[in-house]
Amino acid sequence: MYERKMSEHINPLFRSYDTPHDTVPFGSITLADFEEAFHEGIRRDNEYLERTINNPERPTFDNTIINPFNDDEGYYDLLERTSTVFFNLLSAETNDDMDALAQKMQPLLTQHANDMRLNPKLFERIRQVHLHHRRLTAEEQRLLDTVYDGFVRSGALLSDEGKQQLRQLTEEASMLSLQFSQNLLKETKAFSLHITDEAQLDGLPDTAREAAAQTARERGVEGWVFTLDMPSYSPFMTYSTQRDLRRRMYMARNTLCTHDNSENNIQICSRLINLRGEIAQLLGHKTYADYVLKHRMASNVRNVYRLLDQLIDAYKPAAIAEQKELKKEAKGIDRLMPWDAAFYTHKLQMRKYNLDAEMLRPYFELSRVIDGVFGLATRLYGITFRENKAIPVYHPDVRAYEVFDRDGSYLAVFYADFHPRKGKQGGAWMTSYQGQYITRKGENIRPHVSVVMNLTKPTADKPALLTLGEVETFLHEFGHSLHGMFSNCRFESLSGTNVWWDFVELPSQFMENYAVERDFLRTFAFHYQTGEPLPDELIRRIRRSRNFMSATGCLRQVSLGLLDMAYYTRRTPFTADIITFEKQAWQKAIIGEQLPDTCMTVQFSHIMAGGYAAGYYSYKWAEVLDADAFAVFKRGGIFSQKVAQRFRDNILSRGGTEHPMQLYKKFKGGEPTIDALLKRNGIKTAKS
Repeated sequence: MYERKMSEHINPLFRSYDTPHDTVPFGSITLADFEEAFHEGIRRDNEYLERTINNPERPTFDNTIINPFNDDEGYYDLLERTSTVFFNLLSAETNDDMDALAQKMQPLLTQHANDMRLNPKLFERIRQVHLHHRRLTAEEQRLLDTVYDGFVRSGALLSDEGKQQLRQLTEEASMLSLQFSQNLLKETKAFSLHITDEAQLDGLPDTAREAAAQTARERGVEGWVFTLDMPSYSPFMTYSTQRDLRRRMYMARNTLCTHDNSENNIQICSRLINLRGEIAQLLGHKTYADYVLKHRMASNVRNVYRLLDQLIDAYKPAAIAEQKELKKEAKGIDRLMPWDAAFYTHKLQMRKYNLDAEMLRPYFELSRVIDGVFGLATRLYGITFRENKAIPVYHPDVRAYEVFDRDGSYLAVFYADFHPRKGKQGGAWMTSYQGQYITRKGENIRPHVSVVMNLTKPTADKPALLTLGEVETFLHEFGHSLHGMFSNCRFESLSGTNVWWDFVELPSQFMENYAVERDFLRTFAFHYQTGEPLPDELIRRIRRSRNFMSATGCLRQVSLGLLDMAYYTRRTPFTADIITFEKQAWQKAIIGEQLPDTCMTVQFSHIMAGGYAAGYYSYKWAEVLDADAFAVFKRGGIFSQKVAQRFRDNILSRGGTEHPMQLYKKFKGGEPTIDALLKRNGIKTAKS
């Protein structure tokens, strides 16, 4: 048992935070506080469990379903509070000590979760409510069904022997998933390309050179340092004329976690695939995909493959044509290699459209982009943002805002974490520090949401100047945050982004549509030095080039979906070589050459550690939805407050309180079709 003398320090996690909107007092929480709170949170949960299962009263919705370990709004859930803060920081601002504590606590937390979900007395009470409940609201019924099914899917109907086996499988899987993420972060941050000869910077724009020089200064070395963080990696691969260095960067990134060292993820991936398969079969499903898809809009494996095959049929001819054009552009080399793709794609884009990311950067200064994104939300929904520096943050890069609704009432707290750093995972994501719910007394507890990204950093001479792709990333994550901020549900477990995985990307991908709209760009895209607006000619080029290489990009996403499904539709143990299997699994969607040593699986966080196992197709599924939804806005006007209110009322505020297709149909008035996506990508014309 963990022990600590309470007189030495009052653990902030044990009391009201006494901060604006009860926001997390990051600077006051120590590592010892986390460990102490984990143990105390488990003890409190166990105490409440005993009270519930020993309650002599007949099981009811109020005394069994609404209880502390199932999101009871009247209960101080210490374990949930502690886990939320700790694991969010583990992704955004970790260090060796936090990693060690995660390794220590993960088995205990998984064991505790199993103790709850596999408790026969608790499940019997839930079963009785499920069988004999009366007069529930639609939202209460949804919660009851979700809780009951959650226990069944967690093994409540298994024999004692089966439960013990499930415990072993889930505990091992949780540890391996954590190890996967820690290995990937360490391996990514360990690599750097240190250049001291300025001639080797040939082709690189000033922004890339200045950022690399700043990284070198931060590391106390001369010259320029490039890393595998996307704001460093992507410009290098796009602009560097040094083919041998592009190859070095490409191979470093695409062989992460395959090396003969402690960060190798190959065996971890193989074991995770098998563990999930065993869990699914233990629970009565043929494959892990069958287990997952039971609670997805796609419903079954057949529908997922139908979508992926539809996309291959529609996009592959165009992708082949794009690749032929790219090879023609690269006629100066004997053989187009993967590390040449971005370089010659840029050249082709310049020749066809006279457009590249660097032309646009001066118009996408971060503070202006923030104003533009916030302004879009104001224009659509009437909400406003006000930075509040009294709200604690976990790193100086993070900004905290109060969000107010159209009527001036407080709506949410919004954190924005923009730039890469040592202890931060790559990529971009939205999370929350407090979910939305309504207490028994009727108080609407508003959410605290956070978007975490890895956007271009400012330098000594310039502010943070983003690419158009980074603006799209910001819009994407901001869309997720709106889903969280607008939530207006009774129960936290159904609120915000607590929806089915192939629906959760709709609000985020929907927002990306605005990135190429002239009327939106006109609201914020001004030159950071002159103040001149983004010229109409550049906007025209953006619009004209919108579908440049879009078929190739689509097939890339489809290939990842195929890979994911190949792993998780297996009915027999996975014994193949990961690298070889990968290249065969996605071959149907691959056009270019595959290199023998590269491997995506070992760094594919989405399906190994990020909750998207058997669900990566969701991005393409949601792309169908977002194109269809934006077509509704286009008909009503892209800034239509009337259409936006329907989107808010029927999708953004409802969380998981209804089946997602029902929510979508309430917004649109009918089911979505793939036509809008094909038209948007130029695959199908408006008349075809």
